[in-house]
Amino acid sequence: MARTRPGEDIYHRPLRRLLLGIVVVVLIALILLWRIDNPRAERLRAAMVDRIVPSFEWALAPVTWAGRLIEDFEGYARVYDQNQELRRELQQMKAWREAAIQLEQENARLLDLNKVRLSPELTYVTGVVLTDSGSPFRRSVLLNIGADDGIRDGWAAMDGLGLVGRISGVGDRTARVLLLTDGNSRVPVTIQPSGKRAILAGDTTAAPVLDFVENPDDVRAGDRIVTSGDGGVFPPDLSVGQVVRAPDGRLRVRLSADTGRLEFLRVLRTRESPRIDTTGALLLPAPAPMQGPPPPPEGP
Repeated sequence: MARTRPGEDIYHRPLRRLLLGIVVVVLIALILLWRIDNPRAERLRAAMVDRIVPSFEWALAPVTWAGRLIEDFEGYARVYDQNQELRRELQQMKAWREAAIQLEQENARLLDLNKVRLSPELTYVTGVVLTDSGSPFRRSVLLNIGADDGIRDGWAAMDGLGLVGRISGVGDRTARVLLLTDGNSRVPVTIQPSGKRAILAGDTTAAPVLDFVENPDDVRAGDRIVTSGDGGVFPPDLSVGQVVRAPDGRLRVRLSADTGRLEFLRVLRTRESPRIDTTGALLLPAPAPMQGPPPPPEGP
């Protein structure tokens, strides 16, 4: 390891002290020069600034670049925050869009209910479908109207397109509708334009079967099916659907109502048939023909 010479140490220390003293003196002179309020000193200061400052632009370049970089990062942070805000608003807009679509579908179904033309003698009560209790062996729905609203068993229920079923159970505030597709559903119908009568029998499929048709060969696919009114269960001429011929050759009915997506139903008030409680209300037999001479007229 090399050792410093004593002579070098003797020269270095005074030289450092001298340089430090010169720097201190120059700094004190600059301070005094900047503090002197004199026109000559002012001109000198201006000359020094014009001479020295332009040459320091290269030293200020990193500082300027760092400042711009910080501004860019702040701009990126603002853009990121705005992007997150736009994402949140987009999610809200999607939720509002779904709500608007549901309201539009609900409005369309209500408009379909208003388009159904019924006999002026028929009145109705509109209810909302609460639950669908469909199963492989039963097809029915539950409405939010019941005996408190005047609903009774056997009344017909329709949607905006056609007949859906009949009331088969009434509570105070709810009622159950047995759909035409239920296995226990049997509805007398008329096939138009031929006018033939048949029975629409549900079999838990989307297309019920036409039974007891007088002459099936006279029935064609596309014929219109309406209620016949026989038995007084349903009012006549309610739209049911159209005839289709299944691959097995059986006649089925494509229902006008969309039983898979029911939200609102219109329950038709049906007038009850008069009950016959006494024999006086029955039709009397025709009187037998009189035999022999007529009785003499009574005196005054």
